[in-house]
Amino acid sequence: MSQTGILSGLFARKKAVSADVGPLTEASIRSWLVDRLARQLKMDRAVIDPAKRFDEYGLDSIVAVQVSGDLEKVVEQRLSPALLFEYNNIDELARHLAAELGLQAA
Repeated sequence: MSQTGILSGLFARKKAVSADVGPLTEASIRSWLVDRLARQLKMDRAVIDPAKRFDEYGLDSIVAVQVSGDLEKVVEQRLSPALLFEYNNIDELARHLAAELGLQAA
């Protein structure tokens, strides 16, 4: 693959991560996290419980860092790679980010 092909692949992936979020709110962050977790676990989003602890889904530190990195692109700010360990579930994390970013609540 040419260097141009590699670069375009990286940029295309970045766009795909932040696509379809819409206005940034607590609800949109929660929805994005549900979708991202469902995709990671190869599960239907309907079975993802936003109140269930991340560790109950079997997420390891590598996945947590990947999700945090993808989430940075959505909120367009640097985030701690340990966010999924600092906040136990999707609801807590979405609530925290909405408060930190001064966003509208769900």
